[in-house]
Amino acid sequence: MGNTGVESNATLTETYRETSPRKKRRGAFFIFAIAWLVLIASGVAGAKWYSERIQNNVTSDLERQTSAQIALMQQDYDARLTKLEAGYKEQMAQMEGKIQALNELLTFTKDNMDTKTDNSNKLYTQLAEVKKQLNELKKSLDVLK
Repeated sequence: MGNTGVESNATLTETYRETSPRKKRRGAFFIFAIAWLVLIASGVAGAKWYSERIQNNVTSDLERQTSAQIALMQQDYDARLTKLEAGYKEQMAQMEGKIQALNELLTFTKDNMDTKTDNSNKLYTQLAEVKKQLNELKKSLDVLK
């Protein structure tokens, strides 16, 4: 009978060791560590997803704002160019009118020429200056186009 008591103590000790609190703690720690790793990984994945979403939103906002500013600048440029072109056309029309008037005056002066050649020379000089200004305006208009 003494042997049976020792054997039963040994069996109880082995059973106790198998279900000891240390093994239970190890199992609980292992589950706890896995849970923390899953939480950390999901937090990292969530942060990455959120930062990509914010980056995409910022990028699309910047693209939209940039295209709007470019459109405004293009409209402003077109308006200024149209205004300048209209101004040059108006000035050219005025200069052509002045040239026509000087040509008529010159023709009249030639027809009525006596000893007034000095006046005729002045008119030719003025006509040459007007033509020079007209050529400069045409060059400026060509540069704008």
